[in-house]
This record gives sequence, structure tokens and C-alpha cells, in this order.
Amino acid sequence: MMIDEKIVSKAIIERYLTRLRDTLEPDVVVAGGGPSGLVAAYYLAQAGVKVALFEKRASLGGGIWGGGMMFNEIVVGDEGKPILDDLDVAYELYAPSYYVTSAIELAATIIHKTVRAGVRIFNLMEIEDLMIRENRVTGVVINWSAVWMSNLHVDPLGIKSKAVIDATGHEAALVRKLKAKLDVKLPTPTGDLIGEQPMWADIGERKIADNTREVYPGLYVTGMAANAVFGAPRMGPIFGGMLLSGKLVADKVLKAVRG
Repeated sequence: MMIDEKIVSKAIIERYLTRLRDTLEPDVVVAGGGPSGLVAAYYLAQAGVKVALFEKRASLGGGIWGGGMMFNEIVVGDEGKPILDDLDVAYELYAPSYYVTSAIELAATIIHKTVRAGVRIFNLMEIEDLMIRENRVTGVVINWSAVWMSNLHVDPLGIKSKAVIDATGHEAALVRKLKAKLDVKLPTPTGDLIGEQPMWADIGERKIADNTREVYPGLYVTGMAANAVFGAPRMGPIFGGMLLSGKLVADKVLKAVRG
């Protein structure tokens, strides 16, 4: 067979544009393809919700791949074990309530399962703003990550949705944008985005469930974004709370979009 570069290009362009056109109004937008964002997207899609996930980097998985200081193993506590079971990720009991698993297997499996569940994933895309109508988040504003990195002035496109999940990790990027533009009062003790605290794995893991919630009509936080908003500690390479947070936010959003 003779390879025709034109056909290769045409296939890529047509398929991508078809996926993007069909994702202009999903039920839910997930910002960030780390552990919590992927888990949330997976469970929502499994429930029949139309989900679009936007990740500004080329690869998904967030901080999973690096494990602890580039030792590519991670630890999951009791609260995350049922999610490992749901995903069919292998693990070993290291000590009571401490399960160790391959960071590579976990990242690869979550990504694979999320794609197979039907989530529309767009990497190398940055969510640069939110769409708001009548004091409610009604979608996101997207652009290529390269545009943002190059500091070019290129107008973005809008994506409508019933709910948006901020799974952007430590920066809590969407909540930060909302706060900067509208100065809304958040449901935190100060009304502001407090910022994450120094590492204290036990407290961080305990707090993340309560912090996983709707922070403004139509906008939810999960994972480290949740702890950053509410001022809880970071946890390091223990991921049970992160996985659980993704499942919890999926449950909350599912209830909201299904009415």
C-alpha cells in the first residue's frame, strides 16, 4: 500500500473536528485529567452522563506517574481500595490499611477505563474562563494550551454544560478565575480561596471528603483543588483520598444534573 499523507491528515482532522463539534454541549465538563478528574469522569460516564474532559498538558494522569519522588509506587488507604477494585488495578497489602500499587498501572488503567467509558478527552487544551448566566456557571471557555503558553491574543471557544468540575489540582484554577473576576463569596471560613496548607497526610486525607462539594452554583471542586480552596493540607503520594474525592464529586454532580 502506498501511504498518502493527505489521507492521513484528512482522517485526523475530520475525526477530531467531529468529536469537538459533538462536544459543544456535554452534561458535565471536567477541568483537569489527574486522578480525581479522571475518576469523576469515569463514574459519571458509567452512569450515562455525557462528559468532556479538558487537560492542558499533553499527557493525562496528573501526579500519579511520578509516584513518590520518582519512585513509581503509590499508597492507597482503605477509602480508596473499593475504587482500585472497580478499576481492576492490582495492589498489595503493605500494612493494615495501607495498600501499595504501581503508579504506572494506576495511571494507565484509569485513563484506559475513562476513554472506554465514553468520556470525550481533549488534551493540550486550556480552560481559560468560565461562562456564567444569572449567577450560575453554565460552561467553560477553551483555547489551545500553546496559545496560553505563547501569550498570544487568540479568541477562545465556548462549551456549554450543566455542571463544571474543577479538578485542576493545587492551583484550583477555575475557582481562582471565578474569584478574580467576580469576587464571589466562597463557602469557606473566610469566603476566599484559602490555599493549601503544608503536608499533613492524615488531616489532608480526612478533610478532602468534606471539601469535595459545590462551591458556586454549577461549579464543583475535587481532589487537591478542593483542599486548596478550603485550606486543608496536601497529602503527598497517598492517593486514597484523591480517588475517593473523584467518586464523591461524581455522585454529587450526577444527582444535580439528573435533577
